Amino acid sequence: MEIPEEQRENWGTRGGFVLAAVGSAVGLGNLWGFPYKLYSYGGGAFLIPYILAMFCIGIPMLILEFSLGHMTQRAAPDAFGRANKRLEFVGWWGIILGFVIVTYYPVILAYCFSFIYYSIESIVTGKSLPWAGEGIQGVENAKIFFNETYLGLKEGVETGQIRTNILIPLVIAWIAMYFCIFKGVKLVGKIVWLTVPLPFIMLIVLTIRGLTLEGSMKGLVYYLDPVWSELSKPTTWRFAFGQVFFSLSLAFGVMVTYASFLHRKSDINNNAAIIGISDFATSFVAGIAIFATLGGMSYATMQAGNSVEVKDVVAGGPGLTFVAFPYALAQLPAAAWWSLVFFFTLVTLGIDSAFSITESVLAGIVDKTGWKRCIVLPVMSLVGLVFGLIYVTEGGLNWLGTIDAFINGTWGIAFLGLLECVVLGWLYRLDTLRHHANERSDWHSGRWWNFAIRIFIPIVLGTLFLWSLFDDVTNAEGFIKTPSGEWIVPNCVGLIVVGISPIIAILMSLIKSPLRTGQGKQAEFKYPTHAEAGGIGTTSFLLSVIGLLLVIWVLYFGKENLVLIPLFFGIAGIVISYYVLEKHDVGDEKPSLLSRWAGIISTLDISVAISIILIGMTNKINEKEIVYRTADKLSGVSYVILGVVVLIIVGGLGWCFYRAITLASKDQEPEAVDDDLQID
Repeated sequence: MEIPEEQRENWGTRGGFVLAAVGSAVGLGNLWGFPYKLYSYGGGAFLIPYILAMFCIGIPMLILEFSLGHMTQRAAPDAFGRANKRLEFVGWWGIILGFVIVTYYPVILAYCFSFIYYSIESIVTGKSLPWAGEGIQGVENAKIFFNETYLGLKEGVETGQIRTNILIPLVIAWIAMYFCIFKGVKLVGKIVWLTVPLPFIMLIVLTIRGLTLEGSMKGLVYYLDPVWSELSKPTTWRFAFGQVFFSLSLAFGVMVTYASFLHRKSDINNNAAIIGISDFATSFVAGIAIFATLGGMSYATMQAGNSVEVKDVVAGGPGLTFVAFPYALAQLPAAAWWSLVFFFTLVTLGIDSAFSITESVLAGIVDKTGWKRCIVLPVMSLVGLVFGLIYVTEGGLNWLGTIDAFINGTWGIAFLGLLECVVLGWLYRLDTLRHHANERSDWHSGRWWNFAIRIFIPIVLGTLFLWSLFDDVTNAEGFIKTPSGEWIVPNCVGLIVVGISPIIAILMSLIKSPLRTGQGKQAEFKYPTHAEAGGIGTTSFLLSVIGLLLVIWVLYFGKENLVLIPLFFGIAGIVISYYVLEKHDVGDEKPSLLSRWAGIISTLDISVAISIILIGMTNKINEKEIVYRTADKLSGVSYVILGVVVLIIVGGLGWCFYRAITLASKDQEPEAVDDDLQID
């Protein structure tokens, strides 16, 4: 089956698409999320689960989203709708969550623009940076400047007055985003040739500068020396797999939308690998730049007789970017210049992610309504700016952190990614997407990809979802109301946002599109009236239902020690269901619907059972404080870890580029797919 060719704008070059997708995946989270998690959860040991997650979840899901977007040539909502008319709401759900992000992500860019201004002002006037200081006092100066002087945070104030010093750069951020995408993806494909390589270059400069500082190795010890005992804690694996998923912009519809603008013969698999490895490389190098600089900061304060350890200033999120790093930069010679380079790097890192999400929302609306971009984009930008005003008030940072936690939390994109894999893996002919990707790609994915999408990724994400849900429920005291009975408004709003998102998504999917007529409709598979493998499908369904009933029994009566029984039934059900779909979901055959639902229910059975086991392990393991690595130089094991990571990055990217260049030099199409799949 082939979607009829339609007149649709495209990237123009493969490089433009790859850079745009890399820009979307690589954002501010790479700089403040990955390094902090690696430092907090085992140092170099954290890389083991992270690399496994990148290759087992990140890249396969990128291939899934690229295949869907490229095959349908539509943004996420219409793409899911063309796969199955009942699935359009899945695409809209991601678009809605993406729009929520668009309301606050430009605010972070506004912070960066402000700090650029302060750096330039210091360069011009010759004065010290406004947050400069040494030792513990310098740390306090950086905290006071960001939280009080700049943000105007006031304890107990939910909103307060709008901060003009943030509003003005916020408007600038929205104007910059508008002009990046107002002409469509061809313009984006040109802009990313500047905005994506530039932060890589600046990160390399910052890394070299950091490594040449006295004391930099002490910072790298905190970053890279492994604490192997952390691997015995389920939380380490949970955060590693979660970080990969969030880092690659999966489930927002961004990658589906970007792939929809690809030329019909464009590569899919190799592009996904390049983007995934590039994202990992950026995160890792950013961590080296940050911790080498923090090590130099620690040495500088020690020389001044007022020492501050790396661990005293390391924090995740905005605290690392707008408190710890500004303080560290202030300790360097020509501090204002390095501050300017750093925050300009942040702008170039963040703006790609910001306008990519904006583009996915825009494309979804345009594809659904047929309205012109020149009308939708200004209106959407204005609406996003208005909603973003809540984040530039005196309580804005609290709102930003709360809403972001909901979007990236239990009911956010992790659940949506789980839903995406389940509906496409079990309710759609998955081999269609694999075949579509393989016949255009520099290298081919095998049946392992089907296994990853149908079984491995849903079970992992399902386990993470249920485990996080348990944590949220057990720590819910004081979540909605304070001990004195007052409503916690940001938390209430966050709950409302994640609660109404699927409702709005379903309503949006029910609206008829004027464009979906005639050949624009998806040519869905026309199965014969009979169903093959019905008896086996019934067996798998019964096994999965028995497993579900046993899971409920275990939870209700507190029989966690018997959790292996429902786990056995779940595994039996999913193995049979997977066999049925792999064997009979080709050509004119059609497995029974019971087989498909058996796989979905079995996935739930296994996820619940594993989460029960992990929760029990977590309760038994003594969750110690972060183990601080205090040596002054890296151990031999750390150098081995560093070498392996470099080999993965250089070797992985080198192999991908070799495959692309080899095929390009032969001036031929990718070799035919050796597959028994028959496409209608």
